[in-house]
Amino acid sequence: MLGTDFTHGSPCWIDLGSPDTDAATAFYGGVFGWRFVSAGPEAGGYGFFQKDGATVAALGPLTEEGASSAWTVYFRTDDVGATAEAVGRGGGAVRVEPVDIMDQGRIAQLTDQQGARFAVWQPGSTPGGLEKTSENDTLLWVELHVPDPVAGIDFYRDLFGWRSEEMSAPGMTYRVLSLKDGDQQTTSFGGVAPLQEGGPGTVWVPYFAVADADETVRRTRQNGGSVLMPPSDVPDVGTIAWLTDTSDAVFAVLKPNPRQG
Repeated sequence: MLGTDFTHGSPCWIDLGSPDTDAATAFYGGVFGWRFVSAGPEAGGYGFFQKDGATVAALGPLTEEGASSAWTVYFRTDDVGATAEAVGRGGGAVRVEPVDIMDQGRIAQLTDQQGARFAVWQPGSTPGGLEKTSENDTLLWVELHVPDPVAGIDFYRDLFGWRSEEMSAPGMTYRVLSLKDGDQQTTSFGGVAPLQEGGPGTVWVPYFAVADADETVRRTRQNGGSVLMPPSDVPDVGTIAWLTDTSDAVFAVLKPNPRQG
């Protein structure tokens, strides 16, 4: 599961691009109890979702023309420029070229060869990154949904050196992703799944840990969101559900099996 000691290839940040940041603030406050804190008047409406005073995600207005509301997963990189070049060589695209965020670090917005969007972060004067993960109402897992999981794994292995391991899942072969170095199980952080009927499409999906998946689904509906997949028990994993917020941004929740916590 995710930690906060980020290295090359780690999921280190998530943010939501929304056409209505006030509505998004109300929705995620109602579902997860998050509080929005502005990054300041110079940030153009960008700010941080916090839980118990720790940053667990971020929110900003949509800035790309024609873009739909969506969560973006950021991966730590030692060299933004080299990663962006590797994306191009692998058949992906650079949506936003590497850019400095003052002296704090550099980011780039990218798309893989099958159309899933993601971003990368290279620290500068500050390490950057989420301050709390793998606890209730925080990021726990990230999952890639693509037409060709094997090609997807090859693409990201070239970028970050990720390792993968196959496991059986209901109706599919699921592939668990781990960082380049360290114990493979300990450094696992996400997975790759083939596209599913009624699923979220070609996308990186963030999973948030919850204490009760059914209660989270109830709150989602109560606050104007929708349910793509109702709570479903996955053996040896836990109870998962796929959801959307009031602007149709996709996310998922997981109540882990106690042995997986």
